This record gives sequence, structure tokens and C-alpha cells, in this order.
Amino acid sequence: MKPDDPLLQILACPLDKGPLHLVVPEEGPDEASRSPESLYNPRLHRRYPIVDGIPQLLPSSGEQVTEDEHEEMLRRMCS
Repeated sequence: MKPDDPLLQILACPLDKGPLHLVVPEEGPDEASRSPESLYNPRLHRRYPIVDGIPQLLPSSGEQVTEDEHEEMLRRMCS
């Protein structure tokens, strides 16, 4: 998914119905060490994976992140 994808304008968190932010993969020396692309809700500290280009937006597919992960996600967010 690209930061300018129009789909990002209409996707919403399944829990609070607020906007989600694209978190781009962190650059690593090889493909295996890169963190995956995801959509992030900073209000609830929840991350939703993007699998094969498809956002997984079921409430059960989201995962809670720690405060340290939250800070890292904020740093990596594309708005």
C-alpha cells in the first residue's frame, strides 16, 4: 500500500471508527529483517497488519502495542 492510496482516506478502525495511519516498513539489510507494513490507530495503540496488500481490519486481527512500540510507530507513521 502506498501513502497516497485513496483507500487510506476511507479505511477506519473497526473499534473506534477513527482514521488509521499507514506505517511503512523499516529499512533493514535484507527482506527478512524488515518490519511489516501495517495500519495504526494511535488513539487505542492498536496495529492492524496488511497481508499481501490487504488490510486485516477485523477487531480480532488488531494487536495492542506497548508504549515503546507506540513511540516507534509514531516515528514511522506516514500521514
